[in-house]
Amino acid sequence: MEKGEGPSFKKINKYACACSIVASMISIIFGYDTGVMSGAMIFVKKEFHISDVKTEVLAGILNLCALIGSLSAGRTSDYVGRRYTIVIASVLFFLGSVVMGYGPNYTILLLGRCIAGVGVGFALMIAPVYSAEVSSPSTRGFLSSLPEIGISTGILLGYLSNYVFAGLPLRIGWRIMLGLAAIPSVFLAIGILRMPESPRWLIMKGRLREGKEIMHKVSNSPEEAEFRLREVKRNLGMDENCDDDVAKISVSVKKQDEGVWKELLLKPTKSLQRILLAGIGIHFFEHATGIEAVILYSHRIFAKAGVHDHKHQILATCGVGLTKFSFIVLSTILIDRVGRRKLVLTSVSGMILALTGLGTFLFLAEQSGGKLIWTLVLSIITTYSYVAFFNVGLAPVTWVYTAEIFPLRYRGLGVGIGVAVNRLMNATVSMTFLSMMSAMTIAGVFFMFAGISVIALIFFYFFLPETKGKSLEEMEALFTKSKDSKNVRKEVEIGNH
Repeated sequence: MEKGEGPSFKKINKYACACSIVASMISIIFGYDTGVMSGAMIFVKKEFHISDVKTEVLAGILNLCALIGSLSAGRTSDYVGRRYTIVIASVLFFLGSVVMGYGPNYTILLLGRCIAGVGVGFALMIAPVYSAEVSSPSTRGFLSSLPEIGISTGILLGYLSNYVFAGLPLRIGWRIMLGLAAIPSVFLAIGILRMPESPRWLIMKGRLREGKEIMHKVSNSPEEAEFRLREVKRNLGMDENCDDDVAKISVSVKKQDEGVWKELLLKPTKSLQRILLAGIGIHFFEHATGIEAVILYSHRIFAKAGVHDHKHQILATCGVGLTKFSFIVLSTILIDRVGRRKLVLTSVSGMILALTGLGTFLFLAEQSGGKLIWTLVLSIITTYSYVAFFNVGLAPVTWVYTAEIFPLRYRGLGVGIGVAVNRLMNATVSMTFLSMMSAMTIAGVFFMFAGISVIALIFFYFFLPETKGKSLEEMEALFTKSKDSKNVRKEVEIGNH
């Protein structure tokens, strides 16, 4: 148990859980936009007669434009608040979906995909940050991983949409698939306004009374609320005993807030350097290990394995979505029990084996011209296994870990930078996979992803300390070097007992 915590810290606060669930709805819309394009690309390619390169651009432009959203979202959320940042993301998703659903030509379709992409950048940054800031340390892993469940749910719904509307006339089917996301975007933008603002953001802005009221609602006892309030104030350099309704933020705190770019990127402390390295590293490897290739191009993978009917390819792709969803749900149960570090190391180890197996069976399938049933079956099994291992660990831990390790005044910017790297790698994989497949065969691409996963495993082993059970305000101390870090851990452990 964490120092200063009472028994009630072990419970999941229903109000905090409800807030996290609503915030995670934005992730469902993003997941839908990602998953639905997998099948929609088949029909877009048929109608507009586009090349593989244009198909890659259509698939990857969402994540390239998400760079703009993710880099803007951090500072936006610090200025207007976490709640209104979610509203902005919802509006962008609505506009993007309407334009894509209209899509009279390839250029307009790309424009809609770009608008939705900016919304993706906002959504990916803000949902886990909001969830982390309303949750207590013992349940933060579970609540912060809800956005990842939302993404998996959306991807599965996107795949199902492909399957349901695949039988419609060519000009109508894919437009309905892409335009559907506009409907939930409207309801979310309205519903989000009934949510409370993040108590940590309110305190950062000096609105102590409002922050205190919400902190009591998202805590299980007055003792827990007061403990968390004191830690936030201490982290901001405020007087812990200040009980004013509105606190005047000191000039030093304002300067710190204004200089976060310089402090985090140009003159970071040793602990901030390690935090930034861990945050950027985990986001880089989440997509450098190839998951987007499977999410977006699974129909191509199954075609190479020997599934030649479009309807059957989409059906097999639905299995990818179902596997992703099932193992993300499992991860929410494990993440606060097993811990982030153990879960991600186990996850990446399994990914290495699955990717190696997938590359091997796809090589054998290509050599036989897709005529060997056993290579087809094993290719599908290893594809699902890779998705399972990825989603039980690396997928949720990436977002939980980044949302919790940055100190409060750097959190918006730090998470935004992490998301920008995440989207850049996502776009790189999605916009080059077909070209790489032509250059080095599909088996060669997955062997490459297996090699990158080995590097990821080594990085995670040396640079990701365990954060399970630590308060958000303890993270900077956790990343101090060697003896100092060990001493901090010992002090925390003594306090815990």
